[in-house]
Amino acid sequence: MALEYPDDLKYLDSHEYVRLEGEIATIGISAFAVDQMGDIVFLELPDVGDALQKGASFGTIESVKAVEDMYAPISGTVIERNDVIVEAPEHLGEDPYGEGWLLKVRINDPDELDEALTADEYRVQVEGE
Repeated sequence: MALEYPDDLKYLDSHEYVRLEGEIATIGISAFAVDQMGDIVFLELPDVGDALQKGASFGTIESVKAVEDMYAPISGTVIERNDVIVEAPEHLGEDPYGEGWLLKVRINDPDELDEALTADEYRVQVEGE
């Protein structure tokens, strides 16, 4: 299966992605990370109203293979959480960039994304040349 890396997203080394629309950032996990983890069995996410700090852990994702921390790609306040995916995390891999989003955040500073990777940079990093 060829993995996708949509061009309208920014990516972190730790496999989170951000879709920025004005001052709202949609945060999720890349298809590569979901594929590597295998069957996802549990997600722990912050509540609406919680503050995220760029680079700090904001939750965990658990699969049959491992438990991994997820790191905030940008600072801001959680305005929406995808409770559908929290209740049924096994569906995350079906549409990680659409229905599988995790959080929507009202951001503090869009310049925090300046160091994030483009789709092409991320693809090279995870798949090699």
